Amino acid sequence: MLNIAVTGAAGRMGARLINAVTQAGNLRLSGAIEHAGHVACGQDAGILAGCGELGVKVVDDLRSGLSQADILIDFTFPEVTLENARICAEMDKGLVIGSTGFTPQQREELTRIGNGIGIVLAPNMSVGVNACFKLLKEAASILGQDFDVEIVEMHHNQKKDSPSGTAVRMGEIVADGLGRDYNNVANFHREGMCGARTHEEIGMQTVRGGDIVGEHTVYFIGMGERIEISHRAMSRDMFARGAVRACQWLQEKKPGIYDMQDVLELR
Repeated sequence: MLNIAVTGAAGRMGARLINAVTQAGNLRLSGAIEHAGHVACGQDAGILAGCGELGVKVVDDLRSGLSQADILIDFTFPEVTLENARICAEMDKGLVIGSTGFTPQQREELTRIGNGIGIVLAPNMSVGVNACFKLLKEAASILGQDFDVEIVEMHHNQKKDSPSGTAVRMGEIVADGLGRDYNNVANFHREGMCGARTHEEIGMQTVRGGDIVGEHTVYFIGMGERIEISHRAMSRDMFARGAVRACQWLQEKKPGIYDMQDVLELR
């Protein structure tokens, strides 16, 4: 059995991760972590997640929660994830990261940490989204320079980072396929007399509202035709299932930083 710890265990995503771990035949929940002072501390993680008593209490100390684990699943926030990654490296534990919003400097630090432990870092753990990543690379290569590219993403009103990590990755993939630097061509804002659209830019538009789990559409817009590649998430369970799959894959791998394209063998 592979022992898994989940941080952010009392949140909505934490509950889905705990359920996914308990439903996997070869995984066992061995730790559940929340921040200091959280009302869930001391309670049974399985009962909180709605999957029955597991005998695993929610704790507010990561080292304690990781003591019996092989891999930590982290869907929190960049600053928290980085600190957790440092502790995982110290304790020689694997790490599966679904957090988004990392700066380039934070990603560089995670890459350095990955020299010592196995890390799967993905802006989206969904199998379907990662299939879209592959399709986008091929579409950009085929369509070339004659199509304008616009990316629209939609999420719930509590999401803190914008645009989503998934949308950014889509933009990076398309830009790379077109021989462009995403950081130079991404356009996040149009207002007033901003002038005609440039040929090189990739529009990045964000919608926030209600309880939308996650929707992403990439538009390739040409003269007289338009191609749309879309993904719509119906629940958080697909992210949790992807994280479980990443854990199962990571246990046999050498130290390094990987993503879901590696896990799904899509490269």
